[in-house]
Amino acid sequence: MTEERRRVEDTRKVGVWFVGARGSVATTATAGCAAVAAGLHPPTGMVTETPPFAASRLPSLASLVFGGHDTAACPLPKRAEELTAAGVLPHGLAAAVRGELAAADDDIRPGGPAPGDTRTDDELIASFAADITDFTHRHDLARTVVINVASTEPAPAPGDPRLAPSSLYAAAALHAGCPYVNFTPSTGLRTPALADTAATCGLPHAGRDGKTGQTLLRSVLAPMFVQRALSVRAWSGTNLLGGGDGAALADPAAAAAKNAGKERVLADTLGAVPEGTVHIDDVPSLGDWKTAWDHIAFDGFLGSRMVLQTIWQGCDSALAAPLVLDLARLTARAHEAGLSGPLPGLGFYFKDPDGGPAGLADQYAALLAFAARLRDAR
Repeated sequence: MTEERRRVEDTRKVGVWFVGARGSVATTATAGCAAVAAGLHPPTGMVTETPPFAASRLPSLASLVFGGHDTAACPLPKRAEELTAAGVLPHGLAAAVRGELAAADDDIRPGGPAPGDTRTDDELIASFAADITDFTHRHDLARTVVINVASTEPAPAPGDPRLAPSSLYAAAALHAGCPYVNFTPSTGLRTPALADTAATCGLPHAGRDGKTGQTLLRSVLAPMFVQRALSVRAWSGTNLLGGGDGAALADPAAAAAKNAGKERVLADTLGAVPEGTVHIDDVPSLGDWKTAWDHIAFDGFLGSRMVLQTIWQGCDSALAAPLVLDLARLTARAHEAGLSGPLPGLGFYFKDPDGGPAGLADQYAALLAFAARLRDAR
């Protein structure tokens, strides 16, 4: 890219197209981006706002323009008010960024497929891709990053002739010439039907399943046991979730898709999955808050049996939103730099990443190397 073209691109805005644009994570990210860009709140939780990323030439928060697909009808300003009442957003924020939320809501298009929709997969993909392309052209965006933050869907049944909804959106992103990030455990690009398209489209993509709480802690603790030569005998966990995520994960098939990423962290780090399972319970009264317990049984010197127990309590949307903004900026810059294919350097953000190490410290080192690569890219 010539310097003249780069200067032109630097003045243009970057699109963030959310799948699940009226959900808690997308609403929190949209409101939070506006608040941080306006100096109303610090960028707590945003790794890309720390010094190692200052020279990576990431798009500014003020340059991001939001839109997306959703099947829900509740407008973003109203959704932000609901999140304020639930204690997710601070009081006064929804009113302070109401204009930005309303503007983003104007760019949300109906998702699907809705019950009774008779369109084929190809027709749905073309429709979704047209929405994304129209958004990019209307706002004269340098590029648009598509990010799936919708509720977890069950894995497709073997032999199912139709693509899963998440895969329809992933295909639409690639057809629209947009980088794609899957922040959910849903199938997305990881289906044989899209393998050739993903490999030949020349676009960067990253995923899967954002790492915000229990698995984040696992990715720190599991390497500790390996490095200290302590033998893990069993690792069990329980999650109490509310809100849309809790309702979605009450479906055993959706919960199984979610737990696969949690198990992968342990398998990749410890060399095998220890005894024990993860239970996910829907507790509607928790809303957007979650509690996760882990019980780790391990052996010490001379077979001495010991236990480590952890409790993680947090707001899932507030944990996820800064990571989503990080991924939007990093993936947009990767696209500008001409990178394509999976981005293992972003494994720091995922339970089930596209290769790379499983431990958080090693993943952070890989992320810093990725930031340096973006800094040096022309």
